[in-house]
Amino acid sequence: MKVAVFSAHTFERPFLAKANGGGRHELNFFAAHLRPETAKLAEGFPCVSAFVSDELGADVLRTLARGGTRFLALRSAGYNHVDLAVARELGLRVARVPAYSPHAVAEHAIALILGLNRKTHRAYNRVREGNFSLEGLMGFDLKGRTAGVVGTGKIGAIVARILVAFGCRVLAYDPNVDAGLASLGVRYVGLDEIGRESDILTLHCPLTPATKHLLSAERIARLKPGVMIVNTSRGGLIDTKALIEGLKSGTIGSVGLDVYEEEEGLFFEDLSNEIIRDDVFSRLLTFPNVLITGHQGFFTSDALTNIADTTIANLSDFESGTLSANEVAL
Repeated sequence: MKVAVFSAHTFERPFLAKANGGGRHELNFFAAHLRPETAKLAEGFPCVSAFVSDELGADVLRTLARGGTRFLALRSAGYNHVDLAVARELGLRVARVPAYSPHAVAEHAIALILGLNRKTHRAYNRVREGNFSLEGLMGFDLKGRTAGVVGTGKIGAIVARILVAFGCRVLAYDPNVDAGLASLGVRYVGLDEIGRESDILTLHCPLTPATKHLLSAERIARLKPGVMIVNTSRGGLIDTKALIEGLKSGTIGSVGLDVYEEEEGLFFEDLSNEIIRDDVFSRLLTFPNVLITGHQGFFTSDALTNIADTTIANLSDFESGTLSANEVAL
């Protein structure tokens, strides 16, 4: 089966090729992102594989459908970048990779917490310049601190367990209570309480209309002063301009981001020889208490293997007419 693979990064092509085994599917790699202006590249391809940075809005989906595409194999867990209503209207089927490696993202969130707290990113740069001063590098013991985990699905649950092991008092917010976490002493509370009590607040929930700007200016104003905020989930969960105001006022003590609400065109690109034109993002980079990584939480060999294996399996299932539970309900 012919497949147009968009946003095909060099780092993932060997994993997809290996998962494809004897070449059951004809994988055609396009470095280009899937956009309205590139969607015509998929003409004649019954299947399209898209990355999290691709656009799958109404215009793109209609172009794909006109070109003969019938199936979208997402190489991501999230699908908020897909206009599901239009996909349903066009008869397009969609599948995702629901759990490529929750440990990869969870461990990256913990890395951001540790890095921010002990300021290892700043210490690294100092030592390379021969500066061994400890001024400005003081952290705090995680043991005994209150950590709030918003969203206790697969990733959030792992983060909560790690924080419990560090000796944190862990609060959680999720519509569904994880009995296993509760048995470890994790206490489920409301959003307001988790905001008031948490020294560390880490986000692990999907981006939906209900969670868009979950951390709004109003909610940020009610957070515990000096809180550390970490987001490895979706950038749109945070109102970035409100986040900056919170940093400026001191309400927010530090921020660790692996995602950004306007990351399209920034993340996954080498812009080292260009001027970053996003003034909001550039302002974030000026804060010494902000640590940003470029959507690399998923980036482990284990996760890439699982993404490739599941993507190829989804393609094979669609071809055989037995698409699995990975299909997104439209």
